[in-house]
Amino acid sequence: MRTLVISDIHGCLNEFLELLDLADYQAGKDRLILLGDYVDRGPKSKEVVQKVMDLAKNDNVVVLRGNHDQRFVTLVENRNPEMQKIFIKYGGLETLKSYCPFLEDNDLVGAFEFIRKAYSHHIDFLKKTKLYYEDNHYIYVHAGLNPNYENWKNQPERDFYTIRGEFINHKSNTEKKVVFGHTVTVFLHGSADIWFSEDKIGIDGGCAYGYQLNCLEIGTDHKLKQYHVPCRSIT
Repeated sequence: MRTLVISDIHGCLNEFLELLDLADYQAGKDRLILLGDYVDRGPKSKEVVQKVMDLAKNDNVVVLRGNHDQRFVTLVENRNPEMQKIFIKYGGLETLKSYCPFLEDNDLVGAFEFIRKAYSHHIDFLKKTKLYYEDNHYIYVHAGLNPNYENWKNQPERDFYTIRGEFINHKSNTEKKVVFGHTVTVFLHGSADIWFSEDKIGIDGGCAYGYQLNCLEIGTDHKLKQYHVPCRSIT
């Protein structure tokens, strides 16, 4: 079956839906792999999470966890002042507005409490997302694999959704190519298009920064194709 891979949607629901249409995604026929970061920065984090939940009802949809998703879950369950500052700095306020449009911006306590009570099903879903997915030819992960571990499956959980430089700058300890998001491809090769290297494929087109949302197609003949839609939600 054809595989479609998308990462770092960041609340950009309209672009996500447009990209699925552009790639002619067929539920039940194609495998869809989502690499995480559904929330923050964009205007429709709640709607993106709900759409992903709806898609995940199909057995051929794989949902991974990103660092923004992990931070959101942690803060809803156990407020941490220092983590809360980071959350707000990196687009968390847009997530709270998506879930709580009727609350004042400075009522963070009320916002997190409302989400915990009214959207516990979203939080439970995000908590159950996978750290990685593997098939016969590729390993799929949000951020990357730590080259300091001979068996990458033994790396700390946090590395799966936060590692950057060590992964990008060193060859992976696996014969399979690694498909990842997290690091915007503009910073890898000066373009928002998908980045291809000998052992890695980076697909984060930086929609959260106003660039584009990418989709990698891995065909049944193993040929690779890319689709993208420009960001219109973030200016």
